[in-house]
Amino acid sequence: MADGSDTTLTAEQTGGEQAPQGLVAGLKAFAAGHGGAKAVIEYVGKRGARIVLVGSDGEWGDHFADDTVTAREACAKAGVTVENAWERELMDQMRPSNDLWRSMARRTMAR
Repeated sequence: MADGSDTTLTAEQTGGEQAPQGLVAGLKAFAAGHGGAKAVIEYVGKRGARIVLVGSDGEWGDHFADDTVTAREACAKAGVTVENAWERELMDQMRPSNDLWRSMARRTMAR
């Protein structure tokens, strides 16, 4: 076996970047429309970061940011709590719509 580090590689994070106002406004609007919200930020490679929002009423949605630093900054400005991972309580709170279940079923059946 080769010697090496068992730590995760991370990209250099530059400070001072501003979160886009449209992203912050979108996060605020979702939280306001659903009685508050929690977020999980997922790194999605070159595309950036996906912010998955789960409202207090069980509805969920997502937004994209250029990177995880921008996503965290946007959530902070919007007053949305960021969870570190998908905890069981947060997943139990999600209530997928019937339309989503139908679209997932079509994708599975089409294979």
